[in-house]
Amino acid sequence: MDCDRCGREAVMHAAYSGAHLCDDHLRESVEKRVRRRIRKDDLLPADASPETPQTWVVGLSGGKDSVVLTHILEETFGRDPRVELVALSIHEGIEGYRDESLDACRALTTDRDLRHEVVSYADELGTRMDDVVETDPEDMAACAYCGVFRRDLLEAYAEAFDADKLLMGHNLDDEAQTALMNFFEGDLQQIAKHFDASLGPFDRRRENDHFVPRAKPLRDVPEKEVALYAYLAELPAHVTECPHASEAYRGEIRNLLLELEENHPGTRHSIMAGYEELAELAAQRYRNGGDGSDLGDCDRCGSTTSGRICQKCRLVESIEAV
Repeated sequence: MDCDRCGREAVMHAAYSGAHLCDDHLRESVEKRVRRRIRKDDLLPADASPETPQTWVVGLSGGKDSVVLTHILEETFGRDPRVELVALSIHEGIEGYRDESLDACRALTTDRDLRHEVVSYADELGTRMDDVVETDPEDMAACAYCGVFRRDLLEAYAEAFDADKLLMGHNLDDEAQTALMNFFEGDLQQIAKHFDASLGPFDRRRENDHFVPRAKPLRDVPEKEVALYAYLAELPAHVTECPHASEAYRGEIRNLLLELEENHPGTRHSIMAGYEELAELAAQRYRNGGDGSDLGDCDRCGSTTSGRICQKCRLVESIEAV
């Protein structure tokens, strides 16, 4: 099997496009899609200048997705005076696992002389994920707690660093899985939030000075291609699964999507094309106040929430009460 572009040995066949690509052209293809998404989402405004540089905080976990995203961003903007990149890692307090992934983060950022900040659940929330799993006061999967805590800290520190954007390493498979989960659960508000995460005009939080827009420059690239890119580029990615991972429902959706993609190449892209149109329609409803809720500040931490306290603080309070 030869590369369609140069005739060298191909390392990948993308069934959804029919392309056969060698190692060099696979990497080139991934980078091109990331940069195209950056342009399409207008992450770097036309008026950005060295005098008023953009600060982009990148969520760096040490896994393949965040490592590949950070690498491509640094390759593209590392010498651009209009952009300041800040890698932000969260230590959840998972013995062994997160320490090893932070080693990968440090290897990546040190080699590229990239600013790297690390914050922990222990310091910020007064708890560790290993302890949460033992107590589990809300009788929830570990991922449910961790997702809320991690998202809150990423957003809080993006604000603290005066970031213009918060960039996350979600790939095409991640996004398609989330789209199906939200649709199957009938969660119109979460569907609407996707439009905001794609830098659309939705979300009344934009009227709040605390909100940092999020972007996902990897969201057009399938997971397999991200993993292959990390391997070919010899990036220091930590690929071991979290010992507390327990997202059984997402696992079912993942398997369903893999089967559909194998039988009907292009399924993931089709799902996302339709989902983004649906998200824009849902966003119009919430932009017009269709949810009937008002946003305010959390009584405990001051973050934006529709209730008296935010979900993160509610979970922390339940853990403290044990």
